[in-house]
Amino acid sequence: MYAAHGVESERKIHAIQKDVEYRIPFTVNNSTINVNILLPPQFPQEKPVVSVYPPVGHHLVDSNNGTMITSPLITNFGMHSDLGKVIQSLLDEFWKSPPALMSSGAAGFPYSMYKQTGIAPYPSQAFHYGARHMGPSHTAPAAPYGLISDLPLPVPTGDSQAGLNGHMYKMPEIPESFPELCDMNLTQLSEMSENEDVLLEFFVSLPQLKQVTSDKEELVTNIVDMAKKNLQMEPQLEGKRQEMLYKYEQLTQMKSAFETRMQRQHELSESCSLSTLQARLKVAAHQAEEESEETAENFLEGRTDIDEFLSSFMEKRTLCHSRRAKEEKLQQSINTHGPFPTSH
Repeated sequence: MYAAHGVESERKIHAIQKDVEYRIPFTVNNSTINVNILLPPQFPQEKPVVSVYPPVGHHLVDSNNGTMITSPLITNFGMHSDLGKVIQSLLDEFWKSPPALMSSGAAGFPYSMYKQTGIAPYPSQAFHYGARHMGPSHTAPAAPYGLISDLPLPVPTGDSQAGLNGHMYKMPEIPESFPELCDMNLTQLSEMSENEDVLLEFFVSLPQLKQVTSDKEELVTNIVDMAKKNLQMEPQLEGKRQEMLYKYEQLTQMKSAFETRMQRQHELSESCSLSTLQARLKVAAHQAEEESEETAENFLEGRTDIDEFLSSFMEKRTLCHSRRAKEEKLQQSINTHGPFPTSH
């Protein structure tokens, strides 16, 4: 803590929505100001949107609205830029030159802009800036906070090469000067400059190139070993493939048989439903009634004797009444249990 300047070393970053929005609060003369960091969907290809609220007056903030930060660190942001270091640099500048609240600024943070709920309207204050009275001989002490490490990391640069499997290869560091050249005299240097073979020999002898060559040979060896193992597993893979095709064919046949049986089961279920049985009984009862009436007409017209009439008429009439009774009983069952019989 820097008591003389009202500065505390505590740092707190609020993740409103991880990898989408962050907020860093600080205090100027007992007034809370929030730095809001909004990451677009195409971040880091697109620049982040950094703003402050309530509106303030500062050379890094747009003077028209007092909220949008227009620092070159933001306008020149690239996919390889470190967002944490950029924000830290902005806070360093705010610490050295505290922003002034605009008179029209509101006291709170505009939470209606965000859908998240359950966030305290006044979070814990992390950065405290007070009015400073320093003479010409005074210099500002170092900023009271470390690196902001909670923000998304930058995209790796060309120093680290990613392979197809995602493994990173870090190139050896290239020194600014080569001690081997320092031990050479002017004649040797001139010969190297004029003779390409000598230059190539020196280049090949560099430890950095030897390291790259050694790493390359090791990678080639590993790739060859992996390829041999893959070739050894080829018969097993082919066997599993044939087994999978056979099982798939079996599945297709079983599915076809199942669908056929399901169709047959549906047809049988419909033919055995109470409503279907009732309709058949109604038709059969009507048929028996017509046959009994035809027998009665034949007797009245004298085409049959009385014994044959009594035997045939009573049989068909009884069958008709029996089927009618069964039909009525089925109707009662349908009214009670529905058109399909169920087992209990």
